[in-house]
Amino acid sequence: MRTTRNRKRLTMTAVAVTALGTGALMVASASPALAEEGCEVDYTVVGSWGSGFQANVAITADEAIDGWEIEWAFPSGTTVGSAWNVDWSQSGTAFTGSDVGWNAAIGSGQTREVFGLIGSGSAAAPTGVTVNGDLCDGQVDPTDPPTDPTDPPTEEPGGPVSIMPLGDSITGSPGCWRGNLWSLLDQAGHEVDFVGSLSQACNPAGSDPDHEGHGGFLVTQSVANGSVRGWLEQNTPDVLMMHFATNDVWSAVPPAQILAAYTAIVEDLRELNPDAVILVAQIIPLHPDASFGCTDCPQRAIDFNAEIPGWAAGLTTAESPITVVDQWTGFDPAVDTYDGVHPDEDGYVKIAANWFEALDPIL
Repeated sequence: MRTTRNRKRLTMTAVAVTALGTGALMVASASPALAEEGCEVDYTVVGSWGSGFQANVAITADEAIDGWEIEWAFPSGTTVGSAWNVDWSQSGTAFTGSDVGWNAAIGSGQTREVFGLIGSGSAAAPTGVTVNGDLCDGQVDPTDPPTDPTDPPTEEPGGPVSIMPLGDSITGSPGCWRGNLWSLLDQAGHEVDFVGSLSQACNPAGSDPDHEGHGGFLVTQSVANGSVRGWLEQNTPDVLMMHFATNDVWSAVPPAQILAAYTAIVEDLRELNPDAVILVAQIIPLHPDASFGCTDCPQRAIDFNAEIPGWAAGLTTAESPITVVDQWTGFDPAVDTYDGVHPDEDGYVKIAANWFEALDPIL
């Protein structure tokens, strides 16, 4: 859970920019000639004296590699006197180094210190860093012409896309479709951050536990008492995922009143983040056991869901689109819930798959 973050325009392609250097050397670039994601190099000056210095070099592999060649351009006047664990050469400012066999393999997600060197001249970080031909860490090709200072600035990436799961117990407790969704997003390579004031772990282990799923809450009451506004202010998301009306339908709140609360949420979110994307669910079917009562609930859910697409069409904009996610079709309460209301493991899988189908093209 994070309370502040850079906003993201989800219509733009994000490229990860990391720093070249840990320690005292930090290099990043806002140039459009950025590296491919997954190419990360740490160049760390571990000691310096007069005109000499020692540096260590580490590579982080997004995908496993077996064999590496690293190239960069030193500042003018910098030369390497010796190096270890690397087959290297230098011509002018251009440095090339490759593995020596035993240190060729780097596992997926692994950071490995691959070699060290002793140099003289400037201890400033090199530029134009590549691994196996790919530019790394937001570096630019030194042969590229300089950018025109009159060109409009490019938008810098703002980190993971923040997603707020908002709702009642179907989202919060148990609500563990969130773990299934996290796994689908992770497998698809999306960098996301679930946000919310509540935290509840879901399988699989390691999934993001943060959310705003408040068991027993009505969306109409939560808007009227200012709760939703407070949640949005505390963790303003890039994407809002909302399955939040089951208790209102149960309580026979008219669809128009529920949709008025939805409208207030959209307006509050757009005030805080004009580029926010909103996903609104047509809620899962309600077929409660006889002991629950609410014999009219199945039809009430149908009636409410029928009103959502028209409401969304009237409020969606190019800057802040509203997508209706059909969580009704194909959801069988006899199989996908344990009490006719709350999802079971089968239900979690279906709900997560529907959210993912809507999120994947956005991300």
